[in-house]
Amino acid sequence: MNKYRRIWQDIILKAIREETGVTVGLEKIVLETPPRPELGDIGFPVFTCTEIFKKPPRKIAEILAGRIKRSGEEKRGNGTLEVLGPYLNVRLNKSTITEAVLTEIRKAGDLYGRSDNLQGQRIIVEFSAPNTNKPLHLGHLRNDAIGMSVARILEANGATVLKANLINDRGIHICKSMLAYLKFGRQTDPEKEKVKGDHLVGDYYVRFNDWAKKDPDAEEAARQMLKTWEEGDPELKALWRKMNDWAIAGIEETYRNTGVVFDRVYHESDTYSLGRNEVLEGLRKNIFYKEKDGSIWVDLSGAGLDKKVLLRSDGTSLYLTQDLGTAVQRYRDWPFDRMIYVVGSEQVYHFKVLFKVLGLLGYEWSKKLHHLAYGMVNLSEGKMKSREGTVVDADDLLVELKDLVAAEIREKEREAELEDPEETSRQIALAALNYYLLQVSPYKDIMFKPRESISFSGNTGPYLQYTGARMSSILRKFKYLEKKLARGSFRPELLNTADEWEIIKSLASYPETVALSARELNPALLAGQLYELAKTFSRYYHDHQVLHNESSDLVITRITLVQGILQVLKNGLQLIGIPLLEKM
Repeated sequence: MNKYRRIWQDIILKAIREETGVTVGLEKIVLETPPRPELGDIGFPVFTCTEIFKKPPRKIAEILAGRIKRSGEEKRGNGTLEVLGPYLNVRLNKSTITEAVLTEIRKAGDLYGRSDNLQGQRIIVEFSAPNTNKPLHLGHLRNDAIGMSVARILEANGATVLKANLINDRGIHICKSMLAYLKFGRQTDPEKEKVKGDHLVGDYYVRFNDWAKKDPDAEEAARQMLKTWEEGDPELKALWRKMNDWAIAGIEETYRNTGVVFDRVYHESDTYSLGRNEVLEGLRKNIFYKEKDGSIWVDLSGAGLDKKVLLRSDGTSLYLTQDLGTAVQRYRDWPFDRMIYVVGSEQVYHFKVLFKVLGLLGYEWSKKLHHLAYGMVNLSEGKMKSREGTVVDADDLLVELKDLVAAEIREKEREAELEDPEETSRQIALAALNYYLLQVSPYKDIMFKPRESISFSGNTGPYLQYTGARMSSILRKFKYLEKKLARGSFRPELLNTADEWEIIKSLASYPETVALSARELNPALLAGQLYELAKTFSRYYHDHQVLHNESSDLVITRITLVQGILQVLKNGLQLIGIPLLEKM
């Protein structure tokens, strides 16, 4: 409803100027929502104007109300004014606004809520960034859910978005899986073991950790293997390619199952050497310095950070080295106006260093980089640790959620009504997962509870889907009555209940929520509004008949309302990765 608030801000500013000759700033016109609906829709506490008018607040409110009424400005604001003590309250014209909102939704359809706020901006959203030494886990799923949703929301605001992935396919952690495979693998492969390739490689990463606890030479062997790999040893490269192919094939299968897609995929093995060259160039220009052991460092203590190693003494690269190369390569490939890294909050320091080092190297676009530092997904038993095998595997979790949903459908005896119960179960499971991971601000930690996430009631993805399916059912039933109601017409004045007005205000504010979600990179704002809208509709549907009314006009009018709600729900769910189901 910000559209109408902005209009009333302008009306009040104009009235103050005409009454006093003083031009005040917008900061003086702080509009509020009255604490109770019967007090109106917009309230202006006139206390901020006492210095200008030199009169008591109630008298100021009366003067402004009189000026606005005489000017005819109430009509422009689609409302009427009332003075309530020191407040100037506005009651919006419900019928006019209801007609305008529902007409706009009907005309815009799937485009309702979209804007050109970010038109002309090129934005890269990097997310997921899996390692090829393990399968995706629950933490990756939150990363992917945030990345996909943020990209969609930015696109809905007019930006041109490139969804990028960085495959972490080199480094000492990859060598650990390779060493364990050489020691324990006996030339096995995913086909022989009948497992996904990422799971097989991940098992060897865990085995390395167990081995290293008993053998103090294991870690040194991994460091030596990395050096040999970077030197281009052909046998080692062949093993690396084979195991990476297994892991990436498995990871891509998980992406397909979760609906995650990318526009461009980078591999650290392709960019780390560019990063090393950047470091060597920085050393040549005395931006960095070399220690006695041959390692290369940067001193960022002047920027409130610390000293950071950029190349090891044996010349091998670190995460920071390859991130430098990847950033440089990205800007060369696709010059951006903004680059958003969706990476966990434990990497805040790493990205501060990365952005600062890029700036020292002379890259002005380093000022366009942003780290969306999302919170961790915790388990009741503690933090997930890949090296110890104590993670919630993404594939296993998806199967578990789908099985829980299928059991719920069977219990409710809904299978016969669904064309494809298996596919419906999968889509509900995906909704449960994405909504649970997005309903909380990305900047906060969350505790994931699978059984709670699949509930068909409460603040869950399946509940939103169920609400959409209920509205779809109403519209299907309406098709059979449509001919009988041919003489009926849409009459917005008939939508006069408190719940109907609450729904209209929510539908009107949906585009503002999409815009705010983009500004704050926070899909939870959108998820929260969709839940409140669904909850209000459920209460409304429980208390009021939609189809079974004697008045054809009332049926047509309420059906128009339902159509508007369903359209907004569909548009919003698409932005947070939840499929709308017509039956469930």
